[in-house]
Amino acid sequence: METVLSIKQRFGIIGNDTGLNRAIEKAIQVAPTDISVLVTGESGVGKEVIPKIIHQLSHRKHGRYIAVNCGAIPEGTIDSELFGHEKGAFTGATQTRSGYFEVADGGTIFLDEVGELPLTTQVRLLRVLENGEFIKVGSSKVQKTNVRIVAATNVHMFEAIRKEKFREDLYYRLSTIEIPIPALRKRKDDIHLLFRKFSSDFALKYKMPTIRLTGQAVQLIQNYRWTGNIRQLRNVAEQISVLESTREISAATLKGYLPDMGPQLPAVVKKESSTSDFSNEREILYKVLFDMKNDLNDLKKLTMELMQNDNLKDVQEKHEHLIQKIYNNTPEPSEVNEGQILALSNPKHENNTVEIVENHSTYDFIEDVEEEEETLSLHDKELELIKKSLERHNGKRKLAADELGISERTLYRKIKQYDL
Repeated sequence: METVLSIKQRFGIIGNDTGLNRAIEKAIQVAPTDISVLVTGESGVGKEVIPKIIHQLSHRKHGRYIAVNCGAIPEGTIDSELFGHEKGAFTGATQTRSGYFEVADGGTIFLDEVGELPLTTQVRLLRVLENGEFIKVGSSKVQKTNVRIVAATNVHMFEAIRKEKFREDLYYRLSTIEIPIPALRKRKDDIHLLFRKFSSDFALKYKMPTIRLTGQAVQLIQNYRWTGNIRQLRNVAEQISVLESTREISAATLKGYLPDMGPQLPAVVKKESSTSDFSNEREILYKVLFDMKNDLNDLKKLTMELMQNDNLKDVQEKHEHLIQKIYNNTPEPSEVNEGQILALSNPKHENNTVEIVENHSTYDFIEDVEEEEETLSLHDKELELIKKSLERHNGKRKLAADELGISERTLYRKIKQYDL
């Protein structure tokens, strides 16, 4: 029986991580059977090697091995690719075509990115898994096939099932045996081994000396997140091999080839930078505008109630919370009394003026009651706020920017944008 070490040598697998070794052991154990296997793991971890191991160690090794990238085939043609079609089944079907399940009869089909399959295709695949039957597109004849299916996905399958993007019954048929492949960042001791292997390969390919990493550079690649996994590491090794004239690579040089370090490195952010971020400013401005809109609607609602209802006490009791909200929540709920609100002018008054009377002082609030619903244009409101602030501060941008809660540079950009 094949050992993990011999399989690594045979298929060129680099690494000694326990999770990787366990995945290879599972592949060796399941290979002699016809059980369906689902290989899971992030994109770029090397999931495609497991189906090859399973096929080569199975009794089907002399049969066809076909790898299908389900995510790369358009939804309208994937049924034809997998199951074949009859002549005239659709526009462009000028002749009968055999699908992968017919061609690979007696062999193995590797369905990569199986989580991307359309729901209609999933139904057809489920039938193949259950009884080995399929029907060509445009045909009514049931055909038999004897294939072993090994699938792989980087999709979180239970999340896809919850969102009804993947059939639960198909998932359980595919994942009789599930083989997870660990992400590269969880194989820290293997990262430098892989980098050295890639560097050696590219040195031979491009006929140049092999690059080497300093101690600090080794620590850097081991602590980097490698979201693209082995594929990303290989690309970085190739870039450095081609572009760097110095063959000893320092951590400073290596950093230039790594995208955003993410949470690994602390970021120092100046206080001003938060105010210069226009997206944050815009969200704040939207919130202020919508709050103003809601307050205005509340006030109009209260005004109409007062105009249409002769019993002011009923209106007060009905809208006690609303009254406090509009007038700065000054009184406590228990302190609101009939003498705090309440004189309403004739509803037929030409300005429809509402006069609010308190015990010790009088405030005149005039509101034009509009018959049509007020529209809210964020562009217009923003422009109006900027104009008013500039007028209030006699054109002094710094003071206006402070009042608006944005940076002076952002205000200057808005002035140019609105041609003020």
